[in-house]
Amino acid sequence: MREHWSSSTGLANARRTRLIIALMVLFVLWWVLLGKLEREIQRAEEQSVNMVLSQLRSALVIKGSEAMLGRDTTLTELEGQNPFGWLEHRWQAYTGLCSATGPEPGQWCFTVKQQKETGEKAKGWLIYNPKQPITINGKAVKASQPVAWVVTTEFADRNRNNLREQNERLTGLKLEPVPITETTVNRQDARHE
Repeated sequence: MREHWSSSTGLANARRTRLIIALMVLFVLWWVLLGKLEREIQRAEEQSVNMVLSQLRSALVIKGSEAMLGRDTTLTELEGQNPFGWLEHRWQAYTGLCSATGPEPGQWCFTVKQQKETGEKAKGWLIYNPKQPITINGKAVKASQPVAWVVTTEFADRNRNNLREQNERLTGLKLEPVPITETTVNRQDARHE
């Protein structure tokens, strides 16, 4: 009888040990899978942001060319404008003008720097708020840390000092990253409400 009891206890212990090992293996696989899934989500968001920036840069080339060939507007008049308005494609991630709190994570918006009552076209920044830590144009950005760009002019920098002088002509439009802080965005939005 004692022999039967010890063999059933040993069998039960072996089953528990196998169950614990199987659960540990499943946990490790689950952990690895979650890490891989997180990296893929980050990569997808980075590709999405890069695709939008690429489309916007293409729109800037076209709009800049139109301005240089036409007489309706100049490149300097297009500085600070909203490039999303120049595209026929409408992204769900673009919410239009920014609210006082800025864009939600994973969203784009445009914040206006000047009042519309002046009669001038609204000038401002294009803002993106990442859902998770990603890399945009080689710069690491934290989750929910908005990043901003402004439409500005490119010029033939003959002396390579990165400052436009009167003899250096404008050559087109570009998106220029601008430093942004939460207080800057909120202060500018507050002027329009």
